[in-house]
Amino acid sequence: MPLAPIPASAFHKIAVGIDRPEDVVVGPDGRVFASDHQCAVAEILADGSFKRMGPKGGAPNGVNMDRQGRILIANFGIYDKEEGPLQRFDPATGVHETLLAEVGGKRLTSANYPVMDAAGNIWCANSTHAETWPQALDGRTDGFIFVLRPDGSADIVAEGLKFPNGMALSADESVLYCAQTSGADVMAFDILPGGKLGPGRRHGPVLGKLATPGAPAIDPAELGYTDGVGMDAEGNLWVCLPAANKVVAITPSLEVVIVIHDPSGETVNHPTNVTWGGSDLKDLYIGSIRAGYVLKARSPVAGQPLIHQR
Repeated sequence: MPLAPIPASAFHKIAVGIDRPEDVVVGPDGRVFASDHQCAVAEILADGSFKRMGPKGGAPNGVNMDRQGRILIANFGIYDKEEGPLQRFDPATGVHETLLAEVGGKRLTSANYPVMDAAGNIWCANSTHAETWPQALDGRTDGFIFVLRPDGSADIVAEGLKFPNGMALSADESVLYCAQTSGADVMAFDILPGGKLGPGRRHGPVLGKLATPGAPAIDPAELGYTDGVGMDAEGNLWVCLPAANKVVAITPSLEVVIVIHDPSGETVNHPTNVTWGGSDLKDLYIGSIRAGYVLKARSPVAGQPLIHQR
């Protein structure tokens, strides 16, 4: 069915007062968690309030979950000029641990988003090794994707990327999609046996313009800095464009549809990730790096079940 746009008025704010809720993950039991700059992760309760869990450190960014209900955290430490490892937090026990701090001889400074496949591989992006993350928006190609396999081995599996960011798997787990923030696009990689990737290719068109120092200002609605991505049950890849206060979807036929746009930014303010939950996977959550709240609305299409939701 065609994607129906969601008006900004359809969203309501939850977890008001949370700090930098870049992403949200919903467990199989319906519990909702969001990244929070003041702790490992915050749980968003049914009444819309939230409680912080785990220690503070770095900038928890993309979050996901494994089949055991443990939360995978990509720590974007560069935000605070700290290390940026791949971490894990267990809400049941309170155990907070670092899974990977270095790969292929490179330390992780800006782990951005993790996603786990059915084989137990954790795919994650490291966005940059710039001194500060805004410097990396100049188009440099120092970002990479790495994998942590269930046997504990880890490798860099894609290099030379322009600020790799959010990621999603195709329904059959044959393709890994990754947004390139300073490429204004999304890349697709075939997943090969043994937890490896084939060469990258652009998925769909360039999604907007990028600012150039000294050049005329660009209408914010046209800015194409891509961030988080999420796959729905009909094969549409939703892509967050935070600088435009917009979320678009790349359809299976590679058309681009605007799903959400709030030019004022009064409600949808710098959206960075989309997540689906609820019994029908039509509860839509949107995280943000700027808003002090998480957004929730009903989605016209169910989300594709993640590994912990199957």
